[in-house]
Amino acid sequence: MRAGRRALRTEADLRSAYAEHGGELYGFALRSLEDRELAEEVVQETFLRAWRAGSRFDPEIGSLRTWLFAIARNVVIDQARARARVAPVERAEFPGEPDAVERALVAWQVEEALRRLAPDHRRVLVETYYRGRPYAEVAAELGIPEGTVKSRVYYALRSLRLALEEMGWTDEG
Repeated sequence: MRAGRRALRTEADLRSAYAEHGGELYGFALRSLEDRELAEEVVQETFLRAWRAGSRFDPEIGSLRTWLFAIARNVVIDQARARARVAPVERAEFPGEPDAVERALVAWQVEEALRRLAPDHRRVLVETYYRGRPYAEVAAELGIPEGTVKSRVYYALRSLRLALEEMGWTDEG
């Protein structure tokens, strides 16, 4: 069985996960921090945290790759903050807008979390939030009261937040 389907229970699992995802995580960290040594530290810290929290990984919630990238994202944020404290960093080095890699990572995580929602909740959330359609229009299309759409959106957002937290997402980033 590939490492992406099971928790990191053994050293062999960890080695397999590193072989499968280490290079990609390094590339993400290098693009984010623009520093080879820090990128290497991010990968090491990511796998250390994953090893320590291996029992919390649930392949039913998301893939090992997504979980590792969520951890790496948090480590990158920690490294960027630490570097900013040590030497003031100009805004040009860490612009407020995430780069394309960061946006892609967030999109993958949200997509994975959306898959965890009940179909009714996912549908109203996609239609109202992502497509920007009015509640009344979605309600008419689905043949349900507008209040039901609002309620489903509310509970869908709560479930989405929980799913993201289970995947390692934090409010920090």
